[in-house]
Amino acid sequence: MATPPGIRGTAGSGSHDVSGLIGDGEFDHELLAGLGTSIGAAVVWWLDLDDEQLGWMPGLDAVLGVSGSDQDVVRTRLAELVEPLAVTARTAPAWQDFELVQPLDTADGRRWLQFRARLSTKDSARALVGVVADVTRRHNQQQELADLADRYRLLVELAPEAIVVHEAGRIVYANPAAVRFVRAASDADIIGRPITDFVHPSSQAEMLQRIAKLTEPGVTSEPADTVLVRFDGGTIDVESVSVRTTWEGRPAFQVIMRDVTDQKAAAAALRYQAALVAHVSDALIATTSDGVVTSWNPSAESVYGRSAAAAIGRPISEVVGAPLDPVAVLDSGGVVQADHRKADGDALSVRISVARMDDGYVLICADETARRRAEQHFTAVVAAIEEGVLVVGPTGRVESVNPAAERILGVSARDAVGQLASSTELHDETGQQIPLSRFPSAITRTTGKSQHGRIVRALRPDGTRVWLSLSARALNPTGDLPTATVVSFTDITERRMIDSQLEHEATHDALTGLFNRTVTINRLSPGERSHRSGLTAVLFIDLDKFKVINDSLGHSAGDDVLRVVGHRLSRSTRRGDVVGRLGGDEFTVIAYGVAGPEEARAIADHVRAELNKPITVEGRQLHVDASVGIVLAESGDPRDGADLLRDADLAMYQAKTRGRGRISFFDVELRERIQRRLQLEQDLRMAPLGDELWLAYQPIVDLGTNRRTAVEGLLRWTHPRYGLILPGEFITLAEESDLINIVGAHMLYTASREIATHAPELQLTVNLSARQLDDPWLVSSVRNATQKSGLAPSSLCLEITESALMQDPKLAARTLSALRDLGVRLAIDDFGTGHSSLAQLLTLPLDTLKIDRSFTAGLGRSDEAEAIVTSIVAMAHAVDLTVIAEGVEEPAQLEILRALGCDQAQGYHLGRPVPLADL
Repeated sequence: MATPPGIRGTAGSGSHDVSGLIGDGEFDHELLAGLGTSIGAAVVWWLDLDDEQLGWMPGLDAVLGVSGSDQDVVRTRLAELVEPLAVTARTAPAWQDFELVQPLDTADGRRWLQFRARLSTKDSARALVGVVADVTRRHNQQQELADLADRYRLLVELAPEAIVVHEAGRIVYANPAAVRFVRAASDADIIGRPITDFVHPSSQAEMLQRIAKLTEPGVTSEPADTVLVRFDGGTIDVESVSVRTTWEGRPAFQVIMRDVTDQKAAAAALRYQAALVAHVSDALIATTSDGVVTSWNPSAESVYGRSAAAAIGRPISEVVGAPLDPVAVLDSGGVVQADHRKADGDALSVRISVARMDDGYVLICADETARRRAEQHFTAVVAAIEEGVLVVGPTGRVESVNPAAERILGVSARDAVGQLASSTELHDETGQQIPLSRFPSAITRTTGKSQHGRIVRALRPDGTRVWLSLSARALNPTGDLPTATVVSFTDITERRMIDSQLEHEATHDALTGLFNRTVTINRLSPGERSHRSGLTAVLFIDLDKFKVINDSLGHSAGDDVLRVVGHRLSRSTRRGDVVGRLGGDEFTVIAYGVAGPEEARAIADHVRAELNKPITVEGRQLHVDASVGIVLAESGDPRDGADLLRDADLAMYQAKTRGRGRISFFDVELRERIQRRLQLEQDLRMAPLGDELWLAYQPIVDLGTNRRTAVEGLLRWTHPRYGLILPGEFITLAEESDLINIVGAHMLYTASREIATHAPELQLTVNLSARQLDDPWLVSSVRNATQKSGLAPSSLCLEITESALMQDPKLAARTLSALRDLGVRLAIDDFGTGHSSLAQLLTLPLDTLKIDRSFTAGLGRSDEAEAIVTSIVAMAHAVDLTVIAEGVEEPAQLEILRALGCDQAQGYHLGRPVPLADL
């Protein structure tokens, strides 16, 4: 095959002329030169993609490792090697470059060939033109570099030293050891952060100065100590070396760090031990096995008054001024007390401890001369003081007794020493005998805990008793247990008698002699009840109508009654029960060990029976009864005394509400009801200010026209905690707590304003409470409500219940007349449920009569109900009153009312109470 145009040299074998694809000579030179220079010495080849013909330049056989072979061998090998390029080129666009590195196994070993090619097109012909070069040497060099890099990487990754690289002040590499050094989760926590984040501020300046000196690549700093900061806030001591290097072509620093924490700790320990030997307060002496001094610390010089130079090399007995055999000390337990002499002859009291070494002995000689003298002084002082002092040994036996203790306890030291300290009988303040294990001295001896100011009563040998204020302390607070104990005490018998009288006055009621409230609460505490078996019953007793006795007979007679009641309560209760007066005519009985409610009720019945007996006061026979509230508490009940009294009081209040002279038991629901009631009463005072009160309106329909002519305003309360509160609950609460006038005035104004603003064509009906009729400001409230809201007084109808009118008919008549003068309309509500007559009602300025719902409910079911409604309608019409029937819930009821001539009606059948916007 001929050489392609523009290509110099000899053409290789090939049957197809690709000159048309390669183009003119200049272009071909640029093409092949660019391909050839990219991989060095290379041989040109080409492939006609249309007829699959290969061509090449001379020298290809040598590159392919088949030197001297015929063209078929060369073509076959070349075709195999460039096949991946050919497959890709068949679908590639013109002038795309391709590159491929192929391994080639030859008789001389494996070669690596690099192929570079470009797709050339001419008209419709396509050819792949390329070069091939032997890159075995370069490939091997790269592999060796890669292997070297892998070995270096493993060396760095597995090195026990921490290795990091920082460039421009930020960490770009950290090996696993570095991650462990700073206790990071991974290298991701480190890379990218400033190197100074991990260097303690005390080491940063020195580090920056050190790396500033590394100006040339490969330059290494001297080893230096550095403190690293860990992620957990701790520190680690390292020895670091910095090396100037490069990272991705930029100057960087590689730092190798070795942990020297243990090394520094060991060095510090050695220094500490040396300092300890030099500065310990005890004499520290070392000897040979023969007892010759080899070491004499500064404290030995101070204790014995001899310099180290004068002591070292001499026998130990000579320098301590007394015989001293280390072996004998070891045989006796290693510690002995001895008397030594200083160099000037002064006596020393020394405690000697001996330990064996490989080549001799170490002796610690503690100077206890001062302590011995203090003990002698202590003994003299203890003998002279007025406070009794006993020393009780670890075994519980008395070791010493001072003269004051002999006098107070009535014993002699000769008889007491050697006896058990528990041989004296002790009682506590309640009179209970103290168990031997709870003696103050026994507690301190076994636990080491001091006992201070314990009040006990001791029995003397002559049978008399003495009150003591006693304390116990460990003789050696840091010693082993059991420990010797010092017991000190003073005689407080006389003071106790005075205190008992004062205590009685402070804990008992002056009038009755019973326990007062404070004692009662204390006796009900969980601690007092914890050791009691069974239930504790708390009876809260309140005398019924005692105020009548005080008001009619005077307080002197009342006091006499209270004294008799207190005496009867004390006499009628069981042995061990607690009877107290809480104040006024309130008493309490605490009964322990009650089996259940039946027994508690039996106690209460017995108490009431005793109290019901006649009481003669100033020549008069009086009869007293009581209401009793009872609370039962188990031994583990967490309530304290005040809580139990409060709950018993609630139960007593419940008994009074049921008719007095009753017995009532407390339960949780009762407390919740009372607490809810108190909370509602408090919140109701603020409800008008918080927009919690609102009006629901129920339509009133004219039965002649079937039109809604009026609405009844019904107050509703949406409580922020309890939600919707029913009127039956909070209206009653308002009446009992004198809030009804405030709530009623608010309701009246709100309803008048809403109707006047949004439904002026409707009549407004509002209920008045019986308590509101007593309010002297009622007329003013109605006048203000109509004037401020703009509602015509004739559009307002006030409803009053029949029972409210009959409580005080004269007052009701005056109030209704005043209201009528304002121009408002008046109605009697729930007619037929009270005891009034139509004749009585005629005396009142009424406009409307409302039939109670109980009669409406009987229509269609009871002839009697229909007869009653017929009579009411007839009587009302006779005096020109409009009749409204309440509680219409069925169509049949409505038709009957219409047939009976009833004027108007309201009820769920005609419409439920809803907000004005939903009416």
